[in-house]
Amino acid sequence: MFYKTSDHHGMKHNPFKALVSPRPIGWISTQSTDGELNLAPFSFFNAMAESPPVLAMAFTGNHIEGGAKDSLSNIRETGEFVVNMVTYELRDAMNASSEMVGRAVNEFELAGLTPVPSEIVKPPRVKESPVNMECKLLQVIDLPTSNPEVPNIMVLGQAHAIHISDDIITDGMVDMSKYHPLARLGYRDYTAVMDVFSLDRPDQARQDRTHR
Repeated sequence: MFYKTSDHHGMKHNPFKALVSPRPIGWISTQSTDGELNLAPFSFFNAMAESPPVLAMAFTGNHIEGGAKDSLSNIRETGEFVVNMVTYELRDAMNASSEMVGRAVNEFELAGLTPVPSEIVKPPRVKESPVNMECKLLQVIDLPTSNPEVPNIMVLGQAHAIHISDDIITDGMVDMSKYHPLARLGYRDYTAVMDVFSLDRPDQARQDRTHR
């Protein structure tokens, strides 16, 4: 099939998110200037740079009570957030925190999770997550939107501190067989990393042969 994105795709659901997959899930914890906590998962999320480490996430639409979503408002107001990585073991808690609820609801409590203090930013980390990245805001970017009533906004943040559970480290490396990061596919589908294989780039393979 072929379709122009300016036209209807002709399928039951828009296939775009299913095609660009799997996508890691950024579980973003924020805190308002009044100290209210918020936790929400984002599947439009990924790493953008390594040195320094930069992360990107996108917000689509508004809060059910109107205005910007709590995560975006808190990040804009405080300039801080924490990226907590989601694992297969945390799939149900992540899903619970995705519910569209009122501003007064604390998603940590809703999902049965434990907020613990961060080291350099005010928003707490998710204790149950094996990876937490304490971030400070770099830039908020307005993206094009097909509907002025549904904004698309990208946030770039720099990770200034990273927590990694010793439980997922083997021989000085993150062990994917223990980590099991969760990823979003299309529609209501998810996957988790359980099987891993390695590939050397051709230039790396040539270097290895040269140094033997």
